[in-house]
Amino acid sequence: MSKYQIAQLNIATLKSPIDSPELADFVANLDRINRLAEDTAGFVWRLQTEEGDATGIDYFGSDKIVNLSLWESVEALHNYVYRSAHVEIMRRKKEWFHKMSEAHMVLWWVRVGHIPSIEEAAQKLNTLQESGPTSEAFTFKKAFPAPSELASVPPHTWDGECPAT
Repeated sequence: MSKYQIAQLNIATLKSPIDSPELADFVANLDRINRLAEDTAGFVWRLQTEEGDATGIDYFGSDKIVNLSLWESVEALHNYVYRSAHVEIMRRKKEWFHKMSEAHMVLWWVRVGHIPSIEEAAQKLNTLQESGPTSEAFTFKKAFPAPSELASVPPHTWDGECPAT
């Protein structure tokens, strides 16, 4: 079993206020799509208010909505995003959201049990925007494997002679 899970942040800039008639169909589908995510194999957690909503979280600005979640693997997240009823919503994104000029979705590995904060997610998005895909912050198109177990061993334990020699 992996010691890591994949975290993802996705932000979108609204064309109209969230309570406007223009976004009514998007809002009407939120509960269904969120339930679909939560029922999908590999889903771990998503950012939400106590009411179960994330549209009121305006960390990136009042004209943006945020989706921050954890999954057991990149494959599980990919299956939800691109191989479920979620696709029907993605096909309509031009109706509700402005085209983003820079990276607006980022993936990164976290240790099992760690729940990323919105501040951590923003930092990862910033890293991706500044450096492009790296093992610290990446995309589906240029994904990186989970850190190796060796990488989690403190560097000071690497010193010394090999006991086999």
